[in-house]
Amino acid sequence: MAWTKYPRPQLKRELWQSLNGQWTIEGKSVTVPFPPESKLSGLEETMPDKYTYEKTFQLSEKLRKKNGRILLHFGAVDQIAKVYINGEKLGSHIGGYLPFSFDITEHLHRSGENLLTVKVTDTLNNIYPYGKQCKKRGGMWYTPISGIWQSVWLEWVPDVYIENVKITPSMKGVDIKISCNDPHVIPAISIPLENGETLKASGANLHIDLSGHRPHLWFPEDPYLYPLFITCGEDKVESYFALREIGWQEKKGKKVICLNKEPIFLQGVLDQGYFIDGIYTPCEEEEYERDILRMKELGMNMLRKHIKIEPDIFYYYCDKLGMLIFQDLVNSGDYSYLRDTVLPAIGLSKWNDTRSKAPVAQKEFFLEAMEDTFAHLHNHPCIIGYTLFNEGWGQFNSDAVYHKAKELDSTRLYDSTSGWFAQKENDFDSRHIYFNFQHVPKKPRGPLFMSEFGGCSFVVEGHTFQSDKNYGYGQKNTQEELHSAIRAAYDRVIFAAIPKGCVGYVYTQLSDVEDETNGFYTYDRQVCKVAKNWMKALCEEVTKSFLENL
Repeated sequence: MAWTKYPRPQLKRELWQSLNGQWTIEGKSVTVPFPPESKLSGLEETMPDKYTYEKTFQLSEKLRKKNGRILLHFGAVDQIAKVYINGEKLGSHIGGYLPFSFDITEHLHRSGENLLTVKVTDTLNNIYPYGKQCKKRGGMWYTPISGIWQSVWLEWVPDVYIENVKITPSMKGVDIKISCNDPHVIPAISIPLENGETLKASGANLHIDLSGHRPHLWFPEDPYLYPLFITCGEDKVESYFALREIGWQEKKGKKVICLNKEPIFLQGVLDQGYFIDGIYTPCEEEEYERDILRMKELGMNMLRKHIKIEPDIFYYYCDKLGMLIFQDLVNSGDYSYLRDTVLPAIGLSKWNDTRSKAPVAQKEFFLEAMEDTFAHLHNHPCIIGYTLFNEGWGQFNSDAVYHKAKELDSTRLYDSTSGWFAQKENDFDSRHIYFNFQHVPKKPRGPLFMSEFGGCSFVVEGHTFQSDKNYGYGQKNTQEELHSAIRAAYDRVIFAAIPKGCVGYVYTQLSDVEDETNGFYTYDRQVCKVAKNWMKALCEEVTKSFLENL
């Protein structure tokens, strides 16, 4: 079933029309927003480098009767999209992971049929972000997707409308910057409070002080969201925000992460966002909610969103349910198994990345995508940090990139070189430890972040992507063996690292992904491989150890 919820909860309007559902690709039926390589698309075919989507539609009666503008939104199209309405080109977008829009008002047939055409080019060009996709999938590389993999929708706006809202919270209030397409029209906001009062203000750049109104802070165990209503002329949007700060404090000579001035230990899992039936896109929006709740049930308070940017509704569920997010930027560039994995895993991890031979076009696009990603996700309180480069993949001049990231958004934490190839600038000493010959450093360079570890493989018959090839870090045959291996990994890595200033970890991983069978859950999410109470108790033991070492 195609997705039906409004796709952008942080800038929600009343009058909209979904264009999800049946489209055609070269005359063959396909269901959007599922990539054509997936079962849920109804096509399940390997696509050529270039192909064309088409969809005919009529405006809904509500949209047809309204004067004003009609906007066309795409959540994401991989990698290059050229968009046409009724034969007229609207424009193009490159990248594959970020949203884009067009004003199609002048090109529409308001009372008749319209033809929407999207010409896709996807060669897995590594100048652009591509994540874990590979034409020769296997092991740590997965089935590639292409084309439309997030929602497509129409939206009515008046002639004067809100283009963007930037929300930056603190513990005492919130800064709200509102951009309208006509700067002469003054926007206004209203914020309903818990006590029944409503705060109101007007202006394009607002500072709302809530210190006199008993601020309700956002925590994973109490993720309170303030409703926010914004008007600009006739335009009305519904949004939300949370009061929270992420930062550092020093305890006994060691830096600890603090959420709203309170020390917090990050207990996370690697979340790659892959699904057995939709690959990049789950069967319905609520599957994101279920994944979040599955991990909270195991005692986790954080997801490392690995090399993929999700639809807005994923981050909304994290905001609503109180799940912290450490968001990876999407890798681009060449990858070498020997250079980027084998040698650094055995300790050969020194490299001056200012000498990177990455093409200029790749570097420029990465920086552009980083800025766009930060702007796109800025308003989500769940996001506490970003990974800039992972295991050297596409890495270049990371110290300069770190400073650029801090300049763009100083309110988040940054792991500039996750795993290895550390340079001078990083908020963490970030380590990936999977093997027994890898050890917690005796003298960390900074706050230790075990940004990947674990990865024990356990195959559940009848719940695998394929039966003959499985990938992980040590094969276990029973739940008891799996528990023993996880406990040993926690003892060797996490409990050993906490006295040395460890501030968090990321266990690999939330679910199996294709050949990888090292998830807490099977790929189809039908079986939890660990005893839930056992895993939650282990996480509670970690928290206790962290607090005792403060």
